[in-house]
Amino acid sequence: MSLLRIPAWVRPHLYPGKSFSDLTDSEVQKLRSDLARFSPENPLVSVVIPAWNEENNIYRTLSSLASTTTTKDVEIIVINNNSTDGTQQVLDRLGVRSFLQPVQGTPHARQLGLEKARGHYHLCADSDTFYPPKWIDLMVEPMLTDSSITGVYGIYSFIPPVGQSRIGLFFYERAARMVSMFRKRKKEFMNVYGFNMGFVTEVGRETGGFQVKGARVYAGVKGSDFRNEAEDGRMALNLQKKGRLQQVTHPEACVFTSSRRLMDDGSIAKAFFNRVKRSLSIN
Repeated sequence: MSLLRIPAWVRPHLYPGKSFSDLTDSEVQKLRSDLARFSPENPLVSVVIPAWNEENNIYRTLSSLASTTTTKDVEIIVINNNSTDGTQQVLDRLGVRSFLQPVQGTPHARQLGLEKARGHYHLCADSDTFYPPKWIDLMVEPMLTDSSITGVYGIYSFIPPVGQSRIGLFFYERAARMVSMFRKRKKEFMNVYGFNMGFVTEVGRETGGFQVKGARVYAGVKGSDFRNEAEDGRMALNLQKKGRLQQVTHPEACVFTSSRRLMDDGSIAKAFFNRVKRSLSIN
């Protein structure tokens, strides 16, 4: 497989050119049937996804998760973060367990998901990301085999905008991974992103969860950079109070996420330098 191409496992979940309303009844029914196994009474793993106005993205994410090869009991929970589009209708049609969080903001959505999760292990996902078949097992494995590991985080690649190649994104990813290596010693929490992380559920609850101080506001940089603390980094710091973090670098655990926030900066190069600058400014 070329690293400059979208991998074969992603393609069945892209539904190119289709909004959810464009799906046929048979396509919707197949998705619903594939997702039916993700509501066991006593799950080992909870996969929790916050969603705000994602009716035309989240069904793709759910499609990828429905193709997992895990044999573990896994529940999928979606937190509807006060969506004003058809997100809830999509979840209802697909039979996905969901809860409404009317307080706006990702920290509030992820915190409600933590409260509602029933699994011993908690995996965080996002509604614009695709998850490979072995993602669940590979992310949970370190915590299953080593009780000193309280949290995990993974690697990621980007899906290019329609009609564009992955060449620029490929080099961005490699440069970003080099930066993450330097941050690992003293700022490992900055390597942990909410679309690809996991932890022992009870440890997450006991140490403070996703709760952050103050409202999360942009720092003059478009995309996902904020002036104050993020809920994923806060959770990472909390988890380190009870154990250590482990990065999962297996290539079959690499998720593919939307590049839309990178494109907000105007170019891949600007996105990279803005994030490096932001990284170096945090003590």
